[in-house]
Amino acid sequence: MGTSYRYLHVEERGDVLLATIRREEKLNAMNDELMAELTDCFEGLRERPDIRTVVLTGTGKGFMAGADIEGYGGFDVGQFFAFQQKGREMYRAIESCPQPVVAAVNGYALGGGFELVLSCDLVVASERAKFGLPEVKLGLVPGGGGVQKLARIVGPFSARELTMTGRFVAAQEGKALGFVNEVTEPDRLLDAALTLARTIADQAPLAVQGLKRLIHDGRDASLETAQAYDRAYLANLFHSEDGREGIAAFMEKRPAKFIGR
Repeated sequence: MGTSYRYLHVEERGDVLLATIRREEKLNAMNDELMAELTDCFEGLRERPDIRTVVLTGTGKGFMAGADIEGYGGFDVGQFFAFQQKGREMYRAIESCPQPVVAAVNGYALGGGFELVLSCDLVVASERAKFGLPEVKLGLVPGGGGVQKLARIVGPFSARELTMTGRFVAAQEGKALGFVNEVTEPDRLLDAALTLARTIADQAPLAVQGLKRLIHDGRDASLETAQAYDRAYLANLFHSEDGREGIAAFMEKRPAKFIGR
Protein backbone atom coordinates (compact mmCIF):
# COMPACT_ATOMS: atom_id res chain seq x y z
CA MET A 1 0.00 0.00 0.00
CA GLY A 2 1.54 3.27 -1.14
CA THR A 3 2.33 5.97 1.39
CA SER A 4 0.96 8.79 -0.76
CA TYR A 5 -1.36 9.11 -3.71
CA ARG A 6 -2.54 11.88 -5.99
CA TYR A 7 -6.28 11.22 -5.90
CA LEU A 8 -6.67 9.00 -2.83
CA HIS A 9 -6.11 10.17 0.74
CA VAL A 10 -5.43 7.34 3.20
CA GLU A 11 -5.65 7.83 6.96
CA GLU A 12 -5.27 5.22 9.67
CA ARG A 13 -7.58 5.68 12.63
CA GLY A 14 -6.34 2.98 14.93
CA ASP A 15 -7.22 -0.30 13.24
CA VAL A 16 -9.72 1.34 10.88
CA LEU A 17 -8.46 2.69 7.55
CA LEU A 18 -10.24 5.70 6.05
CA ALA A 19 -9.71 6.02 2.27
CA THR A 20 -11.09 9.17 0.64
CA ILE A 21 -11.32 9.72 -3.12
CA ARG A 22 -10.32 13.30 -3.94
CA ARG A 23 -10.94 14.22 -7.55
CA GLU A 24 -13.72 16.62 -6.72
CA GLU A 25 -13.50 18.71 -9.88
CA LYS A 26 -14.54 15.60 -11.86
CA LEU A 27 -17.06 14.28 -9.29
CA ASN A 28 -14.35 11.73 -8.41
CA ALA A 29 -14.70 10.06 -11.82
CA MET A 30 -12.32 7.20 -12.59
CA ASN A 31 -9.22 7.65 -14.66
CA ASP A 32 -6.23 5.33 -15.02
CA GLU A 33 -4.33 6.86 -12.11
CA LEU A 34 -7.21 6.76 -9.64
CA MET A 35 -7.99 3.15 -10.50
CA ALA A 36 -4.31 2.22 -10.03
CA GLU A 37 -4.23 3.98 -6.66
CA LEU A 38 -7.35 2.20 -5.39
CA THR A 39 -6.01 -1.14 -6.62
CA ASP A 40 -2.66 -0.57 -4.92
CA CYS A 41 -4.31 0.51 -1.67
CA PHE A 42 -6.58 -2.51 -1.37
CA GLU A 43 -4.02 -5.04 -2.55
CA GLY A 44 -1.67 -3.66 0.09
CA LEU A 45 -4.20 -4.40 2.81
CA ARG A 46 -3.50 -8.12 2.39
CA GLU A 47 -0.23 -7.45 4.22
CA ARG A 48 -1.83 -5.34 6.97
CA PRO A 49 -3.43 -7.61 9.59
CA ASP A 50 -3.34 -4.65 11.99
CA ILE A 51 -6.03 -2.99 9.89
CA ARG A 52 -9.38 -4.57 10.76
CA THR A 53 -11.87 -2.63 8.62
CA VAL A 54 -11.90 0.02 5.88
CA VAL A 55 -14.17 2.99 5.17
CA LEU A 56 -14.19 4.19 1.55
CA THR A 57 -15.74 7.57 0.74
CA GLY A 58 -15.45 10.56 -1.58
CA THR A 59 -15.31 14.34 -1.40
CA GLY A 60 -17.77 16.90 -2.69
CA LYS A 61 -20.93 15.92 -4.56
CA GLY A 62 -19.64 12.61 -5.86
CA PHE A 63 -18.70 9.31 -4.29
CA MET A 64 -17.61 8.33 -7.79
CA ALA A 65 -19.51 9.50 -10.87
CA GLY A 66 -18.38 6.56 -12.99
CA ALA A 67 -15.63 6.64 -15.58
CA ASP A 68 -14.18 9.86 -16.92
CA ILE A 69 -16.23 9.76 -20.14
CA GLU A 70 -14.31 12.64 -21.71
CA GLY A 71 -11.40 10.25 -22.15
CA TYR A 72 -13.49 7.68 -24.04
CA GLY A 73 -13.67 9.79 -27.20
CA GLY A 74 -10.03 9.22 -28.08
CA PHE A 75 -9.93 5.48 -27.28
CA ASP A 76 -9.65 2.77 -29.87
CA VAL A 77 -11.16 -0.63 -29.07
CA GLY A 78 -7.96 -1.95 -27.49
CA GLN A 79 -7.54 1.09 -25.26
CA PHE A 80 -11.18 0.96 -24.22
CA PHE A 81 -10.97 -2.67 -23.13
CA ALA A 82 -7.64 -2.05 -21.37
CA PHE A 83 -9.39 0.69 -19.38
CA GLN A 84 -12.24 -1.68 -18.53
CA GLN A 85 -9.74 -4.33 -17.41
CA LYS A 86 -8.12 -1.89 -14.99
CA GLY A 87 -11.56 -1.24 -13.52
CA ARG A 88 -12.20 -4.93 -13.02
CA GLU A 89 -8.81 -5.29 -11.31
CA MET A 90 -9.79 -2.47 -8.95
CA TYR A 91 -13.11 -4.10 -8.05
CA ARG A 92 -11.42 -7.47 -7.49
CA ALA A 93 -8.83 -5.85 -5.19
CA ILE A 94 -11.64 -4.56 -2.99
CA GLU A 95 -13.61 -7.80 -3.02
CA SER A 96 -10.54 -9.95 -2.29
CA CYS A 97 -8.91 -7.85 0.42
CA PRO A 98 -9.42 -9.62 3.77
CA GLN A 99 -10.91 -6.66 5.61
CA PRO A 100 -14.58 -5.70 5.33
CA VAL A 101 -15.04 -2.47 3.39
CA VAL A 102 -17.76 0.02 4.33
CA ALA A 103 -18.75 2.40 1.52
CA ALA A 104 -19.73 5.82 2.89
CA VAL A 105 -21.62 7.17 -0.11
CA ASN A 106 -21.69 10.95 0.07
CA GLY A 107 -23.17 11.77 -3.33
CA TYR A 108 -23.37 10.42 -6.87
CA ALA A 109 -22.41 6.75 -7.31
CA LEU A 110 -23.06 6.18 -11.00
CA GLY A 111 -21.86 3.65 -13.55
CA GLY A 112 -18.46 2.44 -12.41
CA GLY A 113 -19.00 4.34 -9.17
CA PHE A 114 -22.07 2.23 -8.40
CA GLU A 115 -20.06 -0.85 -9.35
CA LEU A 116 -17.47 0.34 -6.83
CA VAL A 117 -20.21 0.47 -4.16
CA LEU A 118 -21.35 -3.03 -5.12
CA SER A 119 -17.78 -4.28 -4.61
CA CYS A 120 -17.87 -3.16 -0.97
CA ASP A 121 -19.27 -5.22 1.89
CA LEU A 122 -21.57 -2.72 3.59
CA VAL A 123 -23.04 0.62 2.51
CA VAL A 124 -23.89 3.71 4.54
CA ALA A 125 -25.46 6.41 2.37
CA SER A 126 -26.13 10.09 2.80
CA GLU A 127 -29.67 11.25 2.12
CA ARG A 128 -28.11 13.08 -0.84
CA ALA A 129 -26.67 9.92 -2.40
CA LYS A 130 -27.80 8.83 -5.84
CA PHE A 131 -27.10 5.42 -7.37
CA GLY A 132 -27.45 4.25 -10.94
CA LEU A 133 -26.13 2.30 -13.92
CA PRO A 134 -26.94 4.76 -16.73
CA GLU A 135 -24.67 3.25 -19.40
CA VAL A 136 -27.70 2.56 -21.61
CA LYS A 137 -27.92 6.32 -22.19
CA LEU A 138 -24.48 6.10 -23.87
CA GLY A 139 -25.46 3.10 -25.95
CA LEU A 140 -23.38 0.85 -23.67
CA VAL A 141 -23.82 -1.62 -20.81
CA PRO A 142 -21.89 -1.73 -17.51
CA GLY A 143 -18.58 -3.56 -17.84
CA GLY A 144 -17.41 -3.90 -14.25
CA GLY A 145 -19.75 -6.61 -13.04
CA GLY A 146 -22.52 -4.31 -11.85
CA VAL A 147 -25.31 -5.89 -13.89
CA GLN A 148 -24.83 -9.35 -12.40
CA LYS A 149 -24.15 -8.11 -8.86
CA LEU A 150 -27.22 -5.87 -8.90
CA ALA A 151 -29.45 -8.64 -10.26
CA ARG A 152 -28.33 -10.95 -7.44
CA ILE A 153 -29.21 -8.31 -4.84
CA VAL A 154 -32.45 -6.78 -6.14
CA GLY A 155 -33.71 -9.58 -8.39
CA PRO A 156 -33.96 -9.73 -12.18
CA PHE A 157 -37.11 -7.63 -12.58
CA SER A 158 -35.81 -4.64 -10.64
CA ALA A 159 -32.38 -5.02 -12.25
CA ARG A 160 -33.92 -4.91 -15.71
CA GLU A 161 -35.91 -1.78 -14.90
CA LEU A 162 -32.96 0.05 -13.35
CA THR A 163 -30.45 -0.80 -16.08
CA MET A 164 -32.81 -0.50 -19.07
CA THR A 165 -34.03 2.95 -18.00
CA GLY A 166 -30.74 4.10 -16.49
CA ARG A 167 -32.63 6.00 -13.82
CA PHE A 168 -31.05 7.16 -10.57
CA VAL A 169 -32.02 5.63 -7.22
CA ALA A 170 -32.17 7.68 -4.02
CA ALA A 171 -30.68 6.37 -0.79
CA GLN A 172 -33.95 5.29 0.85
CA GLU A 173 -34.99 3.33 -2.23
CA GLY A 174 -31.53 1.74 -2.25
CA LYS A 175 -32.15 0.60 1.31
CA ALA A 176 -35.54 -0.81 0.36
CA LEU A 177 -33.96 -2.66 -2.57
CA GLY A 178 -31.28 -4.13 -0.30
CA PHE A 179 -27.99 -2.57 -1.37
CA VAL A 180 -27.86 0.15 1.32
CA ASN A 181 -27.54 -0.77 5.01
CA GLU A 182 -28.10 2.63 6.59
CA VAL A 183 -29.21 6.10 5.47
CA THR A 184 -27.99 9.15 7.39
CA GLU A 185 -28.13 12.91 7.31
CA PRO A 186 -25.22 14.26 5.22
CA ASP A 187 -23.31 15.67 8.19
CA ARG A 188 -23.54 12.34 10.04
CA LEU A 189 -22.39 10.13 7.18
CA LEU A 190 -18.74 9.69 8.08
CA ASP A 191 -19.42 9.25 11.79
CA ALA A 192 -22.04 6.59 11.04
CA ALA A 193 -19.73 4.71 8.67
CA LEU A 194 -16.80 4.86 11.10
CA THR A 195 -19.05 3.68 13.96
CA LEU A 196 -20.12 0.67 11.90
CA ALA A 197 -16.51 -0.03 10.93
CA ARG A 198 -15.40 0.32 14.53
CA THR A 199 -18.08 -2.13 15.72
CA ILE A 200 -16.88 -4.72 13.20
CA ALA A 201 -13.23 -4.04 14.03
CA ASP A 202 -13.93 -4.92 17.67
CA GLN A 203 -15.01 -8.44 16.72
CA ALA A 204 -12.74 -11.46 16.21
CA PRO A 205 -10.81 -10.64 13.01
CA LEU A 206 -10.48 -14.20 11.68
CA ALA A 207 -14.21 -14.74 12.09
CA VAL A 208 -15.04 -11.42 10.40
CA GLN A 209 -12.71 -12.17 7.50
CA GLY A 210 -14.21 -15.63 7.24
CA LEU A 211 -17.73 -14.23 7.02
CA LYS A 212 -16.68 -11.88 4.21
CA ARG A 213 -15.17 -14.75 2.26
CA LEU A 214 -17.99 -17.22 2.96
CA ILE A 215 -20.73 -14.84 1.83
CA HIS A 216 -18.79 -13.83 -1.27
CA ASP A 217 -17.80 -17.37 -2.31
CA GLY A 218 -21.09 -18.95 -1.32
CA ARG A 219 -23.41 -16.75 -3.35
CA ASP A 220 -22.70 -18.59 -6.60
CA ALA A 221 -22.42 -22.07 -5.06
CA SER A 222 -25.24 -24.49 -4.35
CA LEU A 223 -26.73 -24.23 -0.87
CA GLU A 224 -25.22 -27.58 0.11
CA THR A 225 -21.75 -26.57 -1.11
CA ALA A 226 -21.92 -23.16 0.58
CA GLN A 227 -22.94 -24.77 3.87
CA ALA A 228 -19.98 -27.12 3.58
CA TYR A 229 -17.74 -24.06 3.28
CA ASP A 230 -19.28 -22.74 6.51
CA ARG A 231 -18.63 -25.95 8.40
CA ALA A 232 -15.03 -26.19 7.23
CA TYR A 233 -14.28 -22.64 8.21
CA LEU A 234 -15.94 -23.13 11.59
CA ALA A 235 -13.73 -26.16 12.26
CA ASN A 236 -10.61 -24.10 11.52
CA LEU A 237 -11.74 -21.28 13.80
CA PHE A 238 -12.54 -23.70 16.64
CA HIS A 239 -8.87 -24.69 16.69
CA SER A 240 -7.58 -21.11 16.47
CA GLU A 241 -6.26 -19.08 19.40
CA ASP A 242 -9.11 -16.61 18.97
CA GLY A 243 -11.66 -19.43 19.00
CA ARG A 244 -10.29 -20.79 22.26
CA GLU A 245 -10.10 -17.26 23.71
CA GLY A 246 -13.71 -16.46 22.75
CA ILE A 247 -15.04 -19.61 24.42
CA ALA A 248 -12.87 -19.10 27.51
CA ALA A 249 -13.97 -15.46 27.84
CA PHE A 250 -17.61 -16.47 27.62
CA MET A 251 -17.19 -19.13 30.31
CA GLU A 252 -15.26 -16.73 32.54
CA LYS A 253 -17.73 -13.88 31.95
CA ARG A 254 -15.07 -11.42 30.75
CA PRO A 255 -14.39 -9.50 27.54
CA ALA A 256 -12.49 -11.51 24.95
CA LYS A 257 -9.07 -10.34 23.75
CA PHE A 258 -8.79 -11.34 20.11
CA ILE A 259 -5.40 -11.25 18.40
CA GLY A 260 -6.17 -12.56 14.92
CA ARG A 261 -4.54 -15.98 15.29
